[in-house]
Amino acid sequence: MQAYKLNATIDESGHLIIDEPLNIAPGKVEVIILQPVPSSETSTESQPEKPRRKSKVKAFEGLFENAPPTPPDFDPDQARWEALKEKHNL
Repeated sequence: MQAYKLNATIDESGHLIIDEPLNIAPGKVEVIILQPVPSSETSTESQPEKPRRKSKVKAFEGLFENAPPTPPDFDPDQARWEALKEKHNL
């Protein structure tokens, strides 16, 4: 499958409008739509400051800065048990 990258617009009625002519053979195609999301700079005004994770190991200083937060219902013991079951085929 050949990939093409081009710009397009979705109008108010939900139709896809391709902004430039295509120089490809006619036929069926598969369309993947990637929509830009607002950057964290613009969304930080509406969201509270996230607590920063610290590390005592210098090599890991920046590792956790962009990591997603753990869900509130995360159980580390359950996660360990699931990993052990998978590792030892239990």
